[in-house]
Amino acid sequence: MWRAAVIFIAIYLGLIFCKRWRPQIAWFGIIAALLVGALRPAEILSGVNWNVMGIFIGSLILAELFIYSKVPETISDRLINHSPNLGIAFLYIIGFASVLSIFIENVVTVLIVAPIALELSRKANVSPVPVIIGLAVSSNLQGVAILIGDTPSMILAARMKMNFLDFFIYNGKTGIFFLVQAGAVAGLAVLYFFLGRNRHQSETVPVTKVRSWLPVWMIVISILLLSVASCVDSDFKWFGGTVCMAIGLFGLLWYVVKVESSSRDLLMNLDRGTAAFLAAVFILVAMLENRGAVDALVARLDVLAGLNTFVIYTVVVWFSVLVSAFIDNIPYVTAMLPVVIGFSEKLGLPGEFLVFGVLIGSCLGGNITPIGASANLVSVGILEKVGHHVSFLDFVRIGFPFTVAATGVSYALLWLIYHP
Repeated sequence: MWRAAVIFIAIYLGLIFCKRWRPQIAWFGIIAALLVGALRPAEILSGVNWNVMGIFIGSLILAELFIYSKVPETISDRLINHSPNLGIAFLYIIGFASVLSIFIENVVTVLIVAPIALELSRKANVSPVPVIIGLAVSSNLQGVAILIGDTPSMILAARMKMNFLDFFIYNGKTGIFFLVQAGAVAGLAVLYFFLGRNRHQSETVPVTKVRSWLPVWMIVISILLLSVASCVDSDFKWFGGTVCMAIGLFGLLWYVVKVESSSRDLLMNLDRGTAAFLAAVFILVAMLENRGAVDALVARLDVLAGLNTFVIYTVVVWFSVLVSAFIDNIPYVTAMLPVVIGFSEKLGLPGEFLVFGVLIGSCLGGNITPIGASANLVSVGILEKVGHHVSFLDFVRIGFPFTVAATGVSYALLWLIYHP
C-alpha cells in the first residue's frame, strides 16, 4: 500500500511542475509501480475503464468533424452580426464558446473561437485580453455539464453508473447540468463587468459558409443513443463507448469519401496525449484501490466525522477549488471520487452529495489561475503571440471573481437540493 501511495504522490508532484509531460510522467509511474511490485501486469488492462475511453475517443473524432463542418464559425458570425455593440458581441462569443464546450474539448473551443474575438478587438482597437481570458474560463466551466462534455464528467458517470439523462435529472432531483448552468450565468455576469460596458458599434462580419451539417446530426444521434444507454447497459460497461466509437468511425469514413483524402490529418489533430494520460490515471487509481490505499485514506478522514455536515460539504467543495487552481483535475477527480464515496457511506450521506461537490469544485476551480487548466495556458499563449503579455495576476484579476461567483452559486444550489 505504501509503495503504491508514494508512487502516486510522486507522480502528482511531477504533474504539478511538468504539466507538458503529463502522459509520460503517468506512464513512467506505472513502469515504476510494476518494478517495485505495487502494480501487477494484469491490472494494466483491467484498470482502464474502456467504456469511458471509447466515449472519450469517439467524442474527440466527432469534435474534429464538427470543426471541419464550419458550423461553429457560422453560428458565431451570425451572433456577432446581431449584437447591438462590441461589449455584447464579446459576451455573445463567450456565451457561444461556453455552450460549444459542452460538446467539444475546452482547448479546441478556445482555438476555434479566439481568432474571431481577436479580429473584432483589432478592428475596434481594444485590448483582447479580457475576452480571451473570458473564453477560456467559460469553456472550462461547462466541462462537467453533460456526459460527453469533458473527461471529469465521463469519470463521474463511470464511478456513479450515471447515464446521459442522469446529468439533467438525478434520482428525481435537479441534475448537475442545471447546477453548472446556474454557475455559468453568474460567471457571465462577472464578465459583463469587464466587457459589457464597451459601447463601440461592432463590425459586421461575413458569415462563414457551412461545409456540411452531417457532423451535427452525428453528434445528435450519439446523444440520443447515450440517453437510452441505461436501458441496454445499466452497469455502464460497454454501450456508450461502443456507440461513440462506431459513430466516430463512420464519421472518419465519411470524411475520407467527402474530402477525398486520408483520415491521417484528422487523426493527428486528436488529443492523443490526454487519452494516454486518462488511461494511465485509471490504472494508477485502480492500483491505489486494489492495494487498500483508498480505504486507508477514508479511515483517516474520521477526524472530520464529528463536524457539521455543512462544514464537511464546504471543505470538500472549496478544497477542490483550491487544488484545481494549480493542478490538473483529471487525476484529482479520479482519485477523490472513491474516497468521498467511501466517506459518504461511513457517515450515512447520499453518495451523490459530496461527489457532485468534488466535481463542481474541481471543474470550476481551474479558472482561478493561468496554470489551472490547459485552456487557460492556451489562451495566454494566444495573447502572447499577438503581443499582449498576460501576467499571473492579470489572469487572476478575472479568473478569481469568475470562479468565486460561478462556484458559489452552484455550491449553494447543490446544498439546497441535495443536502440530507
